[in-house]
Amino acid sequence: MVSAASVVRWLPALGVGVAALAAARVAMLPGLGYWDTAELQTVAPVLGTAHPTGFPTYVLLGWLANLALTPLGEPAFRMNLFAGLCVAVAAAVTVDLVRALTRSVALGVLAGLGLAFTEIVWSIGTQAEAHALHLAFVALLFRVLVAWEGLIRANGIDRGDRYLVAAAAIFGLAVGNHSLTLLLAPAVGLFVLATDIRIVRRPRLVATCIGTLVIVVVTVFLELPLRAGPFRAPLVYGRPETWDGFWYVALAEQFRGSVIGPFSDLSAKAVALLDRSADAFGPLAVLIPLGFIATTLRRPRYALLSGLAAAITCFFAASYVNAEIERYYLGPALIAWTWIAIGAGVVATAIGGTIDPAPPMADPGGLSDLDHSRDTGRRPSPRPDPVLTLGLATALLVPTALTLDARYAAVDRSRDNAARVWVDQAIEAMEPGAVVVSWWSFSTPLWYAQHVEERRPDINIIDDRTRLDQNLGAINDVIDANLPNRPVYVIRVDPEEIIELAQRYKLDPLLGPDTGALTRVVGRRGAGT
Repeated sequence: MVSAASVVRWLPALGVGVAALAAARVAMLPGLGYWDTAELQTVAPVLGTAHPTGFPTYVLLGWLANLALTPLGEPAFRMNLFAGLCVAVAAAVTVDLVRALTRSVALGVLAGLGLAFTEIVWSIGTQAEAHALHLAFVALLFRVLVAWEGLIRANGIDRGDRYLVAAAAIFGLAVGNHSLTLLLAPAVGLFVLATDIRIVRRPRLVATCIGTLVIVVVTVFLELPLRAGPFRAPLVYGRPETWDGFWYVALAEQFRGSVIGPFSDLSAKAVALLDRSADAFGPLAVLIPLGFIATTLRRPRYALLSGLAAAITCFFAASYVNAEIERYYLGPALIAWTWIAIGAGVVATAIGGTIDPAPPMADPGGLSDLDHSRDTGRRPSPRPDPVLTLGLATALLVPTALTLDARYAAVDRSRDNAARVWVDQAIEAMEPGAVVVSWWSFSTPLWYAQHVEERRPDINIIDDRTRLDQNLGAINDVIDANLPNRPVYVIRVDPEEIIELAQRYKLDPLLGPDTGALTRVVGRRGAGT
């Protein structure tokens, strides 16, 4: 039974979560998008498989969310709303994480609101995004690990076992959502050993955690071969029903060459990271390293966990050449807000901290935030003065409040219906039985129209990925094979491809001035047509 104290304790977190969801909602993409957004809006409702790594956890949870949110709009909007809910969960859990780390609700609210209104976080909650779910998993993982640390230090070797097993399950789900989670493994492992080295003498617990992790990962990744094989989904990326095809998708071999020169230009990468921090945090960016120092002094094991996680993630992201790389800094943004809050707590404690006469010995609300000094024989650490923390939290939110309008303008997609307008026009423009040789960003909304909305099943959408999976050859091979028998359309954006097509074929642009929109292939040049 949930106690009244537990309800009261979670009210600030709930309030911040609601605020984060409201902010995401007012800026939210109203429906269909382009690129990966449209792919995720498609694969979750039809329980398909996405591009590497397949994102099976996102697909499974997104499928459930799509069902639960059915009364609220079309599937595309529901998946956008799912992203907003994930950011809301991340913000709410961050409130409780910081409360446990600092013993201050005000500082927890500071970190939760700061995270929710950080531009990249706010933006990621406005459209279907697996990275929004990744952020929620990072917050949950850190919260459960901090709870485990508190119980181990306060109550002994076995009181926190359930939290460590839960952390293993969360980690497994997160791996099934995004491979960025793997970068957290060294930090989590060292945090566990630093908290309780005696765990190496508890093989049963270690085996339980490893077994839980493996079972969760295997279970969610079974979605790939099952939905590509015996229970075929309408949209499947690659060939994950085969052994080689499964590992190609699950291990993201397609992007293996995207990490370029990880140890080159380190000074330039450091400057770029500083610039990103300044853009995201404004004047508060200077407090991030100071907050980390305070965290190292006040919560050294959490400093190990968060510091190593942030360092490895930023190091990887700085060397990973891919689109929209800003999304890879979501976890470090969460971590930075916890450091800022802990630093503020140290300042408030130094100025006017108080000692609890009798700190609690239980695990209130099911997640420990116990004072670690009780099992060391030291004097209990002081609690930060609530008035000072409230003042500091308010002051630290001022830069965010002053730039709120600008941030909203940068993330606002509430009037963005370009993909919906385009796909409706394209669907209407194509003749019956048409073949469209498409490019990824346009293929995905076409797939949504065909597989989710069940429009134009007569059209064959041949993406570059389709050409590879079905061994259809080059673009010209596909056009030449279909042109004598079916209407053929192309959507290309590469300038060299466009020039080559114009030299080889007679083209009739339908929705725009070039082949970046929708173009009918009239016939071969010199063929007398």
